[in-house]
Amino acid sequence: MAFSGALTLTDLNDFITPSQACIKPVEQTNKPQEVENRGDASTEIRIDSAGSYYEVSSGASSSRKLEVAQISLNDCLACSGCITSAESVLITMQSHEEVMGVLSANPPKEKEGHRVPVISISPQSLASFAANVSSSSATGPSVTLRQMLSRIRAFCTEELGFEHVYDTTFARHISLLEHVQEFRERKGASRLNEGAARLPMLASACPGWVCYAEKTHAEMLPFISRTKSPQQVMGTLVKSWLGHKWGKNPDEIYHVTVMPCYDKKLEASRSDFYNDVYSTRDVDCVITTSELELLMRERGWDLSLPVPSENMRPESHSCEFPELLGHPGSSSGSYLSSLVSEFSSSETELSTKTIRSSDYEEYTLTNKRTNEVVFRGARCYGFRNLQNVVRKVGRDAGVGTSRGAAGRLANVRAKRGAKAGGTDAVGSSSYDYVEVMACPSGCVNGGGQLKPPLGFASGVTSSESSTISDDNAARWGNKEWTKRVEQAYWHDLPTPPPSPTPTDTDQFPTTSISDGKTSHLLADKLAVQILSDLCEQQGIIYWSDTMGENGEGLRKKFFRTEYRAVESEVLGIQVKW
Repeated sequence: MAFSGALTLTDLNDFITPSQACIKPVEQTNKPQEVENRGDASTEIRIDSAGSYYEVSSGASSSRKLEVAQISLNDCLACSGCITSAESVLITMQSHEEVMGVLSANPPKEKEGHRVPVISISPQSLASFAANVSSSSATGPSVTLRQMLSRIRAFCTEELGFEHVYDTTFARHISLLEHVQEFRERKGASRLNEGAARLPMLASACPGWVCYAEKTHAEMLPFISRTKSPQQVMGTLVKSWLGHKWGKNPDEIYHVTVMPCYDKKLEASRSDFYNDVYSTRDVDCVITTSELELLMRERGWDLSLPVPSENMRPESHSCEFPELLGHPGSSSGSYLSSLVSEFSSSETELSTKTIRSSDYEEYTLTNKRTNEVVFRGARCYGFRNLQNVVRKVGRDAGVGTSRGAAGRLANVRAKRGAKAGGTDAVGSSSYDYVEVMACPSGCVNGGGQLKPPLGFASGVTSSESSTISDDNAARWGNKEWTKRVEQAYWHDLPTPPPSPTPTDTDQFPTTSISDGKTSHLLADKLAVQILSDLCEQQGIIYWSDTMGENGEGLRKKFFRTEYRAVESEVLGIQVKW
């Protein structure tokens, strides 16, 4: 099997390698054929020229064809192998071919059975497109995310037939609001030593990290945030809120997202995000940035050419959500920044410390007057750093994370040390929060992003690049290219972004910021209105039933999720999930 370029970057050494347990070439579905002479019952597997498998018994003249095993997304081990990052593997229900099949078979609007096609695009994908277009022209001006969104909107509506095109920054805004609220709840519970949710809280927006934790580090699950990712919040907004406004049931909407990461396909396929009543998912299909670009090439669409709508004001698109909300912090969602701003004030001072590389940084807020640590967090990208954080969190919290006999001994010592020290055994260096992403450099460097243009790595001109083969092109993971995408992401935004100013409201605790163009206060009000509408749809009075003492209610139903450990069955040298 041919793997993607991401897996061939052996010098990075920052990915979990494909496991032998991923290989399921054939499966035994029928009873073995009887052989007259039991002593000659040895068999062998033969493969014909078409790639079919046959079981041949040495004592019989016949052979039996073996069925090829089917692997679904739920079989994935989150190993950065075939399912999550190889472009050569077709995931049947999560591909651009599936999108085109559904759109082509969709009846017209006036016909029965018509599904409203909606597509939501991540800002990281927009940045990848913008960097690619800007780099293709040596003399032309750089393309902004707003221009890129307009051009992609034109392609999706005019060429593909989508009726609505959104970006996911407003969904991220809601996710950040809920993220802050959840941290407050955990912080309060930790002070009272109550509840299963624990600190430090670990970000949950990266499905590669979540899947890895569920299948290899179940002890980390109590620390992972329950807040839905922006993709899944967008699924709730489209299928539940917008659907109600349009007079459509969830199964009458076809929702596609464009994401920088193949693991987002895993996330959308989780059973937690399946609507049993209407037999539909919140996000029906996920395609990556590179898959959308492939559709454009197939249709001959040139993103470097402007479209009339890109010079129009955002409100002229009749969009139900604020567009391209900027969230100062990181290009991977600004989750850590939203919490830093929660505890920032005129009396605090923020300091940062790089641990090994820019992919692992610590942020510490201290009281200027007392020098007391108010908040300590970290930003951790890439599996190498991620595993170091897992060990640190486990050690500080007295939770076992290692495997094997030596690991069990270390786990016992860690638990004893934590028990002996009580609640303060974690020490002053323990974290309150960690922004975790599986990809080095974060989401702008996701495995589904566009590869650098030909000649980018070697510095040749665009006219010369046509003579360069694909083998010599810069691969995914190129650091200089990642910087270019990062710059495109922050286009027209302050760099480095300033720390946001904390502002509380009576309805939905939030961090409200303005990037000089779009007021986040308006987004906050819309978020509250949406939640009120969703509760009203359920026949529940918003304030009395959803904001009780326990904090449980419809808000958590709409904007939070759950995780569960996936136990392995060890059979000899094989592992079956």
